[in-house]
Amino acid sequence: MSTDLYVPGGTTANARYTLDITPERAGWTHSSLRIVELGPGGTHAFATGGSEWIVLPLEGAATVHTADQMFQLLGRESVFAGVSDFAYVPRDARAQIASGAGGRFALAGAKCERRLPARYGPAPEVPVEDRGSGTCARRVRNFASADAFECDRLIAVEVITPGGHWSSYPPHKHDETRPGEETELEEIYYFEIEGPNGFGYQRVFPSREGGSDVLAEVRTGDAVLVPDGWHGPSVAQPGHTMYYLNVMAGPGEERQWRICFHPDHTEGYR
Repeated sequence: MSTDLYVPGGTTANARYTLDITPERAGWTHSSLRIVELGPGGTHAFATGGSEWIVLPLEGAATVHTADQMFQLLGRESVFAGVSDFAYVPRDARAQIASGAGGRFALAGAKCERRLPARYGPAPEVPVEDRGSGTCARRVRNFASADAFECDRLIAVEVITPGGHWSSYPPHKHDETRPGEETELEEIYYFEIEGPNGFGYQRVFPSREGGSDVLAEVRTGDAVLVPDGWHGPSVAQPGHTMYYLNVMAGPGEERQWRICFHPDHTEGYR
């Protein structure tokens, strides 16, 4: 297992973030993910730099201020409680998150070129998709998928996998540019597992000689980086629902999630 691609909870923590994955930390060029925890009445200010960001409540509510705009995020009790609203903050801006009751908030980011307007993403407008069947059934919240919410580079979705189920299956990849068939995307998986002592497993295996190879037991707060390779399945422990946040971006001109399924594992499971 590559210890660089498996990121145990707390190993990237610093004074500002409990998780801090930047392109420099990941060894790639675009995708970022940060988790900030705020106590009651807490605030967090940040500069977006050359990246666009989505502020997504994981637990709790917040107000997001940027320039002359303010977005009130109703948030949620936990990632397992349902879809959340969110705020988009453009590159070359300053923003502040403030939370009266406190909470945990994901900052999903991507290096980008265009400066789009700051916007609010209402929870009722998030497309929710039931994908797969049987023990491969899972629910996908496409809050910032390529066809649901405009960004320059960033693609982000949430997946809920019931206990005992597999998701991210069949194994698939998006590590090369093949127009109309596959787009090159760097991907971060961030995990939370419902219930005490819950865990899951994440597999990434090579699509080319010397490619990424990970089999990790994951718990709440852990992340797995996918710079290349076939990834899946994501396996949830029986009795413990698995949540993961996928953050993706890449160098291609087209902002699309185009994937290639592993030819040995597709029969009856797409």
